[in-house]
Amino acid sequence: MIMGDRIFQTADFVQVSEGEPVRSVVTESEQAVIVMWHLLPGQRIAAHVHPQGQDSWTILRGQGEYVLGAGEVTKIGVGDVAIAPVGAVHGVLNCGEEPLVFVSVVSPGAAGYELMG
Repeated sequence: MIMGDRIFQTADFVQVSEGEPVRSVVTESEQAVIVMWHLLPGQRIAAHVHPQGQDSWTILRGQGEYVLGAGEVTKIGVGDVAIAPVGAVHGVLNCGEEPLVFVSVVSPGAAGYELMG
């Protein structure tokens, strides 16, 4: 249920997909794009950058291997907030046995997106 235009229930935006994970937009403006992600075990978000903005993830459920760039990864899990500053490579693989669910805040809204080779 959406509470006006300021309060959102994350569960309302979870979209489960056996194929590629679904980018479920909660809300967007010039200031930010808020996205809900649900990755099944083994699913990934490919390494990418936002050339003109920051991407901040808050992990709500599960665990993953978070890409830091150049083949470097670190574990993330429930309660973690992962920050990719402007131009920082990031992505994730759900390496756990349950869904990896998180909220992404990309700011500003026009931060851009470039997939890494």
